Amino acid sequence: MKLAAELQDFSARLGHKFSDPSLLIQAMTHASLSSPSRDDNQRLEFLGDRVLGLIIAEAALQHDPGAKEGQLAPRFNALVRKETCAEVAVKVDLGAALKMGRSEMLSGGRRKQAILGDAMEAVIAAVYLDAGFETARKLVLRLWGNRIAEAEEDARDAKTMLQEWAQARGMQPPVYHVLGRSGPDHAPVFEIEAKLENGASAKGRATSKRAAQQGAAQGLLDKLGQET
Repeated sequence: MKLAAELQDFSARLGHKFSDPSLLIQAMTHASLSSPSRDDNQRLEFLGDRVLGLIIAEAALQHDPGAKEGQLAPRFNALVRKETCAEVAVKVDLGAALKMGRSEMLSGGRRKQAILGDAMEAVIAAVYLDAGFETARKLVLRLWGNRIAEAEEDARDAKTMLQEWAQARGMQPPVYHVLGRSGPDHAPVFEIEAKLENGASAKGRATSKRAAQQGAAQGLLDKLGQET
């Protein structure tokens, strides 16, 4: 089976030549383009999530042999969350090779965080099925790179820091309110307010609710004189 040019280019960027090209084709096929004769990447995404989890859990243990479970868990979560998978997908320009329906493509599907993150997990599963766990492990460790060493810092994001600040002072966790949404459907901008029970608040704006919440939390931490 001969791969289309964009999939050949992606395979080169990924650094893995598939013995079974159909696995890569399936991994790069979004559900919006599935049909009775064409499988989408949802099943591979399910498997890839588990393969990634095992690789990252092992890497986190090896990187810090003395870390307790309570320290490892947030680092692990930071490394396997959808946002991180999407960042890695952008690094290898996965979106350029994705196969999707016309409506999804026109709505900016090649740039959507959830779609990129799911596809990255599907690609990991495809490599695992094509060449085994060790090859998949080397691929993940190479693509994730310094993120593993920096996971401790990433795990303590602004929302976590703000919640810890509030709890340490006997307050309820901060509340996040969506104040507005603007921009086109394929590129929305959210405005979110973070507010503490003592009345302190700050706002954040970003292209995803999570990022806007992080921005609001960071703004409030800055007001409170905290550092993340």
